[in-house]
Order: sequence, then C-alpha cells, then structure tokens
Amino acid sequence: MKRTGLLLIIALCCSAALSAQNTKKQDWAQFYVFEKDNARVMEQIKDAPKGNCPKCEWKNRKVKAVLMGDSITELWWGLDSQFFKDNNFVGRGISGQTTSEMLVRFRRDVLDLRPQYVFIMAGTNDVAENNGKITLENILGNLKSMVELAKAHNIRPILCSVPPAAGFVWRKDLAPAKDIITLNRMIREYAESINIPYINYHSILTDENGGLPKKYAKDGVHPTIDGYKIMERLLLDRFKEIDKQ
Repeated sequence: MKRTGLLLIIALCCSAALSAQNTKKQDWAQFYVFEKDNARVMEQIKDAPKGNCPKCEWKNRKVKAVLMGDSITELWWGLDSQFFKDNNFVGRGISGQTTSEMLVRFRRDVLDLRPQYVFIMAGTNDVAENNGKITLENILGNLKSMVELAKAHNIRPILCSVPPAAGFVWRKDLAPAKDIITLNRMIREYAESINIPYINYHSILTDENGGLPKKYAKDGVHPTIDGYKIMERLLLDRFKEIDKQ
C-alpha cells in the first residue's frame, strides 16, 4: 500500500506539472499577462473623441504611447513606473519574449489600446535564441510587420535599437555583441528607408567590447535605474522633436 500510495503521489505531481506546461503552451504569446490592465485602459479610451479627419484623429487618443518589448521594458516599468505615468506611456514588456511572440500579441497589447505612438524595442531574446535559431533577417521581418500593423491602424511607430550585450547569463555559449550591432544597423537602415524615427540606445550605453557596462547593468543585459535614466533622457529628447511633427 505504501508503494502504491507513493506512486500515486508521483503520478499526481507529474500530472500537475504537465498541466502547467500545457497551459503555457496554450498561451504561447502570453496574451493573459496584461489582460486586466488592457481592459482597464480600453475602458478609459472607449469615449475618446473621433473626428472627420482620419489622419489627425490620432492626436485625440488618450494613450500617448505604448512601449513594446521584453524584460528590458518590463523591468523599466518596475524600476521607474513614475516615468511611464508622467508621460502617459503604457508598458507592455514581457520577460523572455522574442519578436515572434510580440508580433502575435501586438494587436491585443498595442492596437487595441489605440495609442498615438508605439516604441518597439525588441530582439535581445531572438539573438539569445530563446525560441531557437532565427536569422537577423527574420528578426527584422518581425519588426517590419509590427511597424506595418501600427501604421495601418494610424499609430506612429518608433523603432529603438537593441541595447548592447556582450554576453547572456542564461546563454553563456553565445557572444552576441557583433550580432546586436549588425541587427541595429539593419533596424536603423529600415527606419530611414521608410522615414520613421529610430532611437539609438546602443550608442550611449555600450562599452569598448560592445557590451553594457556593469555600472549600467549588473548582469550585462538589464539596465540599472542609472541605465534607464540615461535611456529616458534620450527618449524624451527625441520624442519632443517627433511629437511636434
């Protein structure tokens, strides 16, 4: 009986673990993460005024901008939520996500919130191969698709560089610095080709090895509050120019 009981407990534990894994697989893009906050924002914007000028209607939208990204954006909100609140920004970063996952949830976490702008900062986890190998061209393709979706819904896209990283604590076998530099060049060239803004965080944060110095990121990937403050100053300086156009 004791052995039978132990086997039953093991079977139940395994069943629970598999159930949790299946739940994750069923929501691969993690739509549920911002479900409640999206509902809150959508309730606030439902009465936003609409005029007879589709090209200028975006100026009346109640959400100034959504910051779309991964853990770098998620932790930004966690360390300095006041920055988002003061500027009427909404943070939509999810830890570990690649551009493929962000593209899938883009409608739910960006389009449905009807912001004036969307800042897209993504690619770190693609380079880290979180979902397997992906070419830089396909990473850029996902970013292009997000830009095209935003423009189709009269949301002004702003592309941001991938922050520097000379290594990943969760993928110590990779040396990502050069790939990130190449990807950023591709992102910048694409932004220039279609005349949309590009914000270059990489150039103001990188060290001589193409990494993020420890004074700005203890793990070499995720900025400290000092790193985020530098990013905030650059973002707001550029955004003042962009928002006048």
